[in-house]
Amino acid sequence: MSQKFNVYTGEPEGSPGAQAVSTAARLGLEPPRFCAECGRRMIVQVRPDGWSARCSRHGELDSIDFEERR
Repeated sequence: MSQKFNVYTGEPEGSPGAQAVSTAARLGLEPPRFCAECGRRMIVQVRPDGWSARCSRHGELDSIDFEERR
């Protein structure tokens, strides 16, 4: 599955806005805020051991799953 949208900005991949990512996000310190498939804002819950994010259309993603995809 290829990602269509930047998970930190919500901009389509390849657009100039998708490149403007904070340093914390580039270092992996921020959870994704937007769905990679549709670009919608996700509901994000930060926990002491990681985070979970839920897209209303594409389901839930957990920090454990996200690390395996990197």
